[in-house]
Amino acid sequence: MRKALPTQDPTLPRRFADFGTLLEAIEYAAGGIRGLNFYSPRGELETSITFAEICKKAQEIGRRFIHFGIKKGSRVALIAETSDEFVCYFIGCQYAGLLPVPLPLPTSFGGREGYTSQLNQQMKSCGASVAISASYMLPLLDEATSGLKMKFVGTSTTFEEQSSAKDIKFIPLHVAKPEDLAYLQYSSGSTRFPHGVSVTHKSLMANSYGIGYVGMDLNENDRVVSWLPFYHDMGLVGTLLSPIANQVTTDYLATEAFARRPLQWLKLISRNKGTLAYSPTFGYDICARRVSPTTIAELDLSSWRVAGIGGDMIRPDVLTQFQETFKDVGFRSTTFLPSYGLAECTLAVSFAPLNTGFEIDLVDEKALTGEEKSLKGLKVNGSGANYRGVVNCGVPIPEYELEIRDDNNGDLGEYQIGRVCVRGASVMAGYFQDQEATDLCLSKDGWLDTGDMGYMKEGSLYIIGRIKDLIIINGKNHWPQDIEWAVEQLDDLRAGDIAAVSIPGEQDQETPAILVQCRTRDEAERAAIENRIKETVHALIGISPIVALIPPRSLPRTSSGKLSRVKARQQYLAGELFT
Repeated sequence: MRKALPTQDPTLPRRFADFGTLLEAIEYAAGGIRGLNFYSPRGELETSITFAEICKKAQEIGRRFIHFGIKKGSRVALIAETSDEFVCYFIGCQYAGLLPVPLPLPTSFGGREGYTSQLNQQMKSCGASVAISASYMLPLLDEATSGLKMKFVGTSTTFEEQSSAKDIKFIPLHVAKPEDLAYLQYSSGSTRFPHGVSVTHKSLMANSYGIGYVGMDLNENDRVVSWLPFYHDMGLVGTLLSPIANQVTTDYLATEAFARRPLQWLKLISRNKGTLAYSPTFGYDICARRVSPTTIAELDLSSWRVAGIGGDMIRPDVLTQFQETFKDVGFRSTTFLPSYGLAECTLAVSFAPLNTGFEIDLVDEKALTGEEKSLKGLKVNGSGANYRGVVNCGVPIPEYELEIRDDNNGDLGEYQIGRVCVRGASVMAGYFQDQEATDLCLSKDGWLDTGDMGYMKEGSLYIIGRIKDLIIINGKNHWPQDIEWAVEQLDDLRAGDIAAVSIPGEQDQETPAILVQCRTRDEAERAAIENRIKETVHALIGISPIVALIPPRSLPRTSSGKLSRVKARQQYLAGELFT
């Protein structure tokens, strides 16, 4: 029977990502006995690979790339399956002086054409000359690379057949420098105009230190359990590269396996005494909704000390429900660790204090809509009618300066909502080969405009929403998640089925549109649903919206599973959500 790699390693003192490059980090980790374990959808251990084995295989792959004649700095597109092969090829690129570009699997896309089109756009954007995937993906990869100048498209097996062990034996490997680019990360919203985030080794190590030492306070008993995809920054950095840089054994369940059997994630935490596991809010939601009393009784979640939350807006009601559901099997409310981050900052920006759970700030609607400039002194009533609960995302890790700015780039200080701007060692070098897009968000003196709105209170960061999602009606700001939450409370409607956007109305005035995935075909029932939604939204924002009932599973998602309101709006206006 295959055995999982251990949590503890008495043979190797832990170092908290104090390396110049990812290659130095993997070579240090290779001196110990820890590594990565990959599990099947049924929770069976399929592969275990030590950091030493990863290092050896990656060096071999690096030599094969060099022997194949791929020039330094070239981009290598890797379809990011949750596998040891992806890990070895990702690091192998570093040993050849190449830039790995993790690209998504087709699970989050509306169809074959949409998926291959996105891959094509991303590979064209970065100028990839090599693309590697599993054999079952080759037809899609061939389609996606059509018309592109590629030096190699195929599987790892086919690539490795291009050279023998004798051919590569004496090839010297590339020696990376801290300021060199380590990889390109496409943000989950990258579609028509994709932007590859350029991440240096220095940025990666600085962020891995912030995650491991500051955010998580790693100890010898820590073990990560993850279902997050390697093509998303939270999965790639948070649950792969940071564990390597901090020498932490990690157990993986593929993202598509989690989607089918989410409780396997909790079962792995229970069985392997996992201590660190991260998820967007929807991951906790799906586990709480699908679990049965029988399954709960089989779990022991007492080892879980950090239940990280990030990647999308944090919903307090979901976290409360999760804690209530699993409290009898050892899950503690203080285990939750809200955080904030984005690919343009490598990953992490801020963490709430450990062992405190999640703190909610009640924000008056007048501040959210822009009627009041300052949150200070505003009172909220007890009915929930004039406020939103916003989760404390914690204090920025020490490397960062953080300012909340107004439209004129002035620092607003605390208690005022504005644009979240950061500066620090983990901020991206820029968008790859796209100076115009870089200049729009990254100043000459290193300040990044994150595209998020939020405020500071007593040194902690609170996120309100994405600027591009903001709905402005008659000069008042309305946040789509507030409208969506209100609609979700209606009978027969589910969380995740609603998208609130604004569309052009009469005389170029913006009009709210509520897009709702509807399962009933009965005309009377549909009419009743529309009327209830209109009444609810009118009571909330003072205007009756357009309501569009669309087919189930038709709202577009990003590659990380988040609702894409921008794309939903585009598809609605193009008439594509009704087909």
